[in-house]
Formats: sequence, C-alpha cells, structure tokens
Amino acid sequence: MPDTIHVRDLLLRAVIGVTDEERRDRQDVLINIDFDVDVRAAGQSDDIDDTVNYRSVTKQIIGLIEDAEFRLVETMATKVAAICLEDQRVQAVRVTIEKPQALRFARTVGVTIERVQGNI
Repeated sequence: MPDTIHVRDLLLRAVIGVTDEERRDRQDVLINIDFDVDVRAAGQSDDIDDTVNYRSVTKQIIGLIEDAEFRLVETMATKVAAICLEDQRVQAVRVTIEKPQALRFARTVGVTIERVQGNI
C-alpha cells in the first residue's frame, strides 16, 4: 500500500467554462491532490530530494492554471494530473477540481480523476 501526500484546498482563479460570461471573467477553482508515493526513503533521510517536492509541483500547477484557458473542468484535471505524474516517484494521483457556485443552489460542482504512472 503506497503512502499518500496531500495538497488540500489550493484556491486559484482561472478562465474556465463554456459560456461567454465564464470565458470573460476569472473564476475560483478549488484543487485537491493525493499523490501515491513511497515516502520511506525521505522518512529515513529527512531529505527533500528523496520525496516528491509538492511545493515545486504546486508552482507548476499554479502556472498552468493562471496561464491557460479551459472550457471543461475535466480537461483542467487531466492536465494537472499529467504535471503530477512527471515525477516518476508518483505511482498514482487523484485530482479533484471544483468550481464553487458553478451551479445554482449547489455549493460546488467538480470532478475527480485518478491516473497512474505510465497511463495518463
């Protein structure tokens, strides 16, 4: 059973959606990521080089979200998962992306995807 590194409630602003209004104004997106990683080496060495540097991965994700425009949350989640899997130590990743207030009477609407190393 792999260990898991979590990134919770990464709140970013993105151009995402299919309507003209959604394409015109940036909207909040909430991102949660679970990295399946064996952290035993890092647990022994206390060295960042022995684990996934979630700070650098998160910076790449922020750059993606801020620089790109998406029509679908599914596409955004797929691209985020691909960034996470660039580090070969990540065995699998689960990405949940939510658009708060995307649907009337719903707090949030979102998608969760899971991808494994070598099968993006």
